[in-house]
Amino acid sequence: MVAVAEIIEVPNPLKTKISYGPDGVDAAMLEKAEALIANLQGDFVVWVQDDLKKLQEHFDKANTQPVEERAQAMKDVFGVLHDMKGQGGSFGYPLITTISNTLCRFMESITSYGPQEMQAILLHINTLRLIVAERLSGDGGTKGEKLVKGLELVLQKFTAK
Repeated sequence: MVAVAEIIEVPNPLKTKISYGPDGVDAAMLEKAEALIANLQGDFVVWVQDDLKKLQEHFDKANTQPVEERAQAMKDVFGVLHDMKGQGGSFGYPLITTISNTLCRFMESITSYGPQEMQAILLHINTLRLIVAERLSGDGGTKGEKLVKGLELVLQKFTAK
């Protein structure tokens, strides 16, 4: 018995929204989209402050619970971080993306949220808050480099165990 394959064409609604030709995406449309994103950069600072508030609330909730019951609240922390990771670079704050990503990877690598892990997570949250407060856009220059290296040193203590 020979199996018969059926090819199913899946509709691509995004394809109808993007103008492109033989040379790829329309450059004028791409410039227009980039200009819209650039205009939203000021709004991003407001949005990210809301995210930081949610992040702190979820962290505080988790921190009041016994260690063995923190996992669910920390999933909420992870969710906010994941959103921040995706938005930072798009709006001129790749340092937020870098630190959010590092913290997400750390949270995925640990099995318990004990006092030391919570302290390391709080340090990352406070660093994100500092980046926003000081408007450290781009890579943050020398200050951004020092912040990233400092956080890396903190996390190395956990991988050395």
